[in-house]
Amino acid sequence: MTVSPDRSSLADPHLRPASTAGPRDIVILGSTGSIGTQAIDLVLRNPDRFKVTALAAAGGRVGLLAEQAYRLRPRTVAVADASRVADLHEALAGQYGSEPLPEILAGPDAATELAASDCHTVLNGITGSIGLAPTLAALRAGRTLALANKESLIVGGPLVKDVARPGQIVPVDSEHSALYQALLGGTRAEVRKLLVTASGGPFRGRTRDELADVTPEQALAHPTWNMGPVVTINSATLVNKGLEVIEAHLLFDVPFDRIEVVVHPQSYVHSMVEFTDGSTLAQAGPPDMRVPIALGMGWPDRVPDAAPAFDWTTASTWEFFPLDAKAFPSVPLACHVGTLGGTAPAVFNAANEECVAAFLAGRLPFNGIMDTVTDVVTEHGRPATGTRLTVDDVLQAETWARARARELAGIPVTAAEAR
Repeated sequence: MTVSPDRSSLADPHLRPASTAGPRDIVILGSTGSIGTQAIDLVLRNPDRFKVTALAAAGGRVGLLAEQAYRLRPRTVAVADASRVADLHEALAGQYGSEPLPEILAGPDAATELAASDCHTVLNGITGSIGLAPTLAALRAGRTLALANKESLIVGGPLVKDVARPGQIVPVDSEHSALYQALLGGTRAEVRKLLVTASGGPFRGRTRDELADVTPEQALAHPTWNMGPVVTINSATLVNKGLEVIEAHLLFDVPFDRIEVVVHPQSYVHSMVEFTDGSTLAQAGPPDMRVPIALGMGWPDRVPDAAPAFDWTTASTWEFFPLDAKAFPSVPLACHVGTLGGTAPAVFNAANEECVAAFLAGRLPFNGIMDTVTDVVTEHGRPATGTRLTVDDVLQAETWARARARELAGIPVTAAEAR
């Protein structure tokens, strides 16, 4: 079985836009997070290539946001938490002194407004399903979307596919950026399989029984990447790979039975594409997110020296192992909810976030994360067919899934949440 050759996908590297002359106008959403700060590092080192026109952040680090604004001089700065406006204004005044301040936007819709503003590319580095509305706004406005917010596709895949034109999205997740680059090696009809690599997390090689008593401290000790707590626990359970399989399916329009997870502890090969002639192309590099971020902002051009390359004079060993689906059932469950479609992926994602919080709080054992998520997904059942998915459908499904997951984890919920 091969990929249909007669249509383009949301992320199609063969639909290469023309290079832009002069600095490219960029809007950065989630500027104070990991993706945003690394993107700003790239912008500051490449002022001839990029100009930031707007910054948006949640509001928890207004001092950093003000510093970023002073160095980049955007037209607009936004915070999702409207209660931090006064603090942001004070922090900006401290940076700018007597110079005019940028425009300030605030509230939950501020990032969505900026996503539709006048620019070439929107980098969506927001964490969580709150990134869906800005994703849709950027696509509707015709912007190129450098997408690091995987939840946009996980919870709102049909919504995104309805508004995006072919090739409008450039993926920023390292695995999907790798697939994007490797897909240039052949036509759609020549693609046999997508191979998504996984580090295996801190518990690679353990059986399900051996995972029963692991602690949050052990689960947070990722061997390769430095990430936030939710993403790190998702790496330990391999939920992140399940989400990435759904994302790969939606981005590249490849069936789930032709997407495979391969464990690669060194995290040097970021993903691979197998072609019908038996050849496999891999995209490799040291574990550094600046390469996919730079490609997302600069596509179709590469940014020289975005990140360090390998030292090929130093010997190294690269290993690959099959996925243990019994110990880590998150990947087959994700494929199941991805096949169901509708609101099922949103339920999976929301329930998992609540279960991760319960595990970190000591209310659930490690294996209880996926056991509880499975129960919530099973209760949700098959989504109704024959109706178009709406944002309200997604939000309602997420609310129900969060409440049900907390309930199953023994965490009290309100009557309104339980409905």
